Amino acid sequence: MAETPEDDLRKAHEALGRDVGAKEARKLKARRERYRGVWFGLGMFGMVGWSVALPLLAALALGIWIDSRWPSRFSWTLMLLFVGIVLGCLNAWHWIARERDTIEREERGNGRE
Repeated sequence: MAETPEDDLRKAHEALGRDVGAKEARKLKARRERYRGVWFGLGMFGMVGWSVALPLLAALALGIWIDSRWPSRFSWTLMLLFVGIVLGCLNAWHWIARERDTIEREERGNGRE
């Protein structure tokens, strides 16, 4: 069945209402979460950096200690350096995925999808 001009107008009004409502919800959320500004972003950036750096440094220190105690043909320092990088990247991925899930949950709670 063909849509009438009134149906088109009603759909346009509904779409406009949804858009205005979504923008207003974002504005209200920004006002509530005013503390989440530049410093929050830098803090999250630092948190991700440290979540990579700490496992890397711990594995590196363990590798140096093993190489100094029990010399062998293989460099434990290099092997554990690689392991530390992998663990650090997995750790950072976990932090970012958790933050993304939190943001998506909040957006679904506000009625936006």
